[in-house]
Amino acid sequence: MAEALDEDVKARKEREKNELYALDISGVEWHSAPGTEAHEERVEIAYLPDGAVAMRSSIEPETVLRYTEAEWRAFVLGARDGEFDLEPAPGAGEGEGGGRDGG
Repeated sequence: MAEALDEDVKARKEREKNELYALDISGVEWHSAPGTEAHEERVEIAYLPDGAVAMRSSIEPETVLRYTEAEWRAFVLGARDGEFDLEPAPGAGEGEGGGRDGG
């Protein structure tokens, strides 16, 4: 029974992804963080139907990732919770502050 449920969930998620990537997004409005200039490298997002989001890099705008509402919500909540905070590279900036603990 659990296996059948898992297969149903996988199939539903696959259908959602296929539908999301089939959307024509040529006319969407791309947003980036406030204060960034058009010439700066930045991440841009576009809001899609049903709470989905498209994301791209300003330096490679032809590569677009698309996320369902559930995926985007999980990412945003994880980012708010610090899941994606950058750790300093080994040996870089030691004793200079930075990192999530300030230093």
